Amino acid sequence: MNSRWVIQRLTSHLPSCFSTIFSPTKILIRVSPSYQVSTFLLNHVDISLLLSISGREGLFPHLGPCLHASIIKNPEFFEPVDADIHRNALVVWNSLLSLYVRRGKLPDALKLFDEMPMIDSISQNTVFNGFLKNREIESGFVLLKRMVRSGGFDQATLTIVLSVCDIPELCFVTKMIHGLAILSGYDKEVSVGNALITSYFSCGCSVSGSRVFDEVVQRNVITWTAVISGLIQNELHEDSLRLFSLMRRGLVYPNSVTYLSALAACSGSLRIVEGKQIHALLWKFGIESELCIESALMDMYSKCGSIEDAWKIFESTEEIDEVSMTVILVGLAQNGSEEEAIHFFIRMLQAGVEIDANVVSAVLGVSFVDNSLGLDLTDSLTVFRRMSKRNYVSWNSMIAAFARHGDILAALKLYEEMIMQDVKPTDVTFLSLLHACSHVGLIDKGRELLNMMQAVHGIEPRTQHYACIVDMLGRAGLLKEAKSFIDSLPMKPDYLIWQALLGACSFHGDTEIGKYAAEQLLQTAPDNSAAHVLMANIYSSRGQWKERAKTINRMKAMGVTKETGISWIEIEDKIHSFVVEDKLHPQAEAIYDVLSALYPVVVAEGYRPEKKLVHHYTEEDQKG
Repeated sequence: MNSRWVIQRLTSHLPSCFSTIFSPTKILIRVSPSYQVSTFLLNHVDISLLLSISGREGLFPHLGPCLHASIIKNPEFFEPVDADIHRNALVVWNSLLSLYVRRGKLPDALKLFDEMPMIDSISQNTVFNGFLKNREIESGFVLLKRMVRSGGFDQATLTIVLSVCDIPELCFVTKMIHGLAILSGYDKEVSVGNALITSYFSCGCSVSGSRVFDEVVQRNVITWTAVISGLIQNELHEDSLRLFSLMRRGLVYPNSVTYLSALAACSGSLRIVEGKQIHALLWKFGIESELCIESALMDMYSKCGSIEDAWKIFESTEEIDEVSMTVILVGLAQNGSEEEAIHFFIRMLQAGVEIDANVVSAVLGVSFVDNSLGLDLTDSLTVFRRMSKRNYVSWNSMIAAFARHGDILAALKLYEEMIMQDVKPTDVTFLSLLHACSHVGLIDKGRELLNMMQAVHGIEPRTQHYACIVDMLGRAGLLKEAKSFIDSLPMKPDYLIWQALLGACSFHGDTEIGKYAAEQLLQTAPDNSAAHVLMANIYSSRGQWKERAKTINRMKAMGVTKETGISWIEIEDKIHSFVVEDKLHPQAEAIYDVLSALYPVVVAEGYRPEKKLVHHYTEEDQKG
């Protein structure tokens, strides 16, 4: 089937992508030495390729309608004289239909579909795929029902519908398609089996996904990779690693995607030994330098606590992208290298790297980011506003930053903006807001937010949320109300809740409720030092030194140790950290000399140390 196409063009301006189609061998007539009006003899393959290229190269607005008009003017596309021409014409019609669907012109595609003089299963699958990709599920299933009744569906139809079944709510659809595949015999097709495995795991039905894998007769690398990655998706990392090991003992060889999944399993299960073994395999097969592989290796080493190995890979990589930079930044932040993480983040900003939610979350999660290296809250907000895409992670990170500063009004404003932009808040969102309400004493607002969690957003409060309310009431001195709130909880209070109440009792010196909270805290977490330390503080505030000494001795006898507090200060872009009676700083002697000189000055300015604390300090010194 050959058609004559008259094309007017400047030879020098012909896009290279059309060189194969408009080759000199296909030119029938040439007119004019400067402008060429040429007639080309194109077959159905050329026309289909022309339609495909016009969609890919952004030429659709101009070229697409012209091609459509040329096709409908050709009678061969409507009344083919034999079976071969009919088949070739159908190829062109389906290519045109696919062009409209891929460009998102679904109404135009439907109109074309209804007017096409001939259709087959490919035509129906093209429109069906368009419905599902545009989330017009109801219309898609009306067409599917028609296809099933007429027997016009095939294995491609089943894989198309399975590709969009990727949430738990659609698991019943996957099961329905699974049944249809069995009835039609398509369940024996490898592509359908692979699609079923992927869909079941994506919907959270890991048992069904594993069962399909066990029943698949022919397994290719996609089959193995689908179940390995599916197990990881459902946080079954150990099972994933076992299956990967089984795969390597068989006849199907893993590909890069399989190795990426295996590394993700090592990250999720913190199995650095297995991760190093996979790293060795990648080196052996010469694919360790692929960009996505390097990022996965850095992620694995970082999550397993070996940031040094992650950094070595980062330093040796030939090509660095946003993903690898984000991975190493998060790794530094989560492995105690906060200062290096901030320096690295500044390098990212200077390099013009696009900042995404993971970067914002990692940076704002660094404890001293607010006062470090000139990166204050205003800069963080600027970075947040720069982001092209913001999800709940980035919103939560920014709200948490304001909450940590005690700027509840800014945090609430961001929360309202988040709701206005149809970003669904999470339990973390409310945790930050409740923390802020607790620190600034907005009791009514805190209660309102707690109620809103369940009533408006359907989020069930966790222990941390209840502990915030207890802390909020306790800070306000409403200790009896805080205790009553705990008694009314729908769950058994854990150590966080009792620790919040005990902390409030320590602050206000309430021995009675403090003892009760300490007893409950010791029952839920006997190794937690907070019960002993806070109770000791209560006794100190009341001058009950014998009781305090008993508490401390009991703590020591149980082998419970208090976590050392750390303070820091930034001087000339360098962070200096200190603990109580720190002697390790290289300038410790000079620092103590300055402190000795400052003490009489502050006393002269009116400072008076609390006598109870002086008594306690002297007594402790005498014991030492």
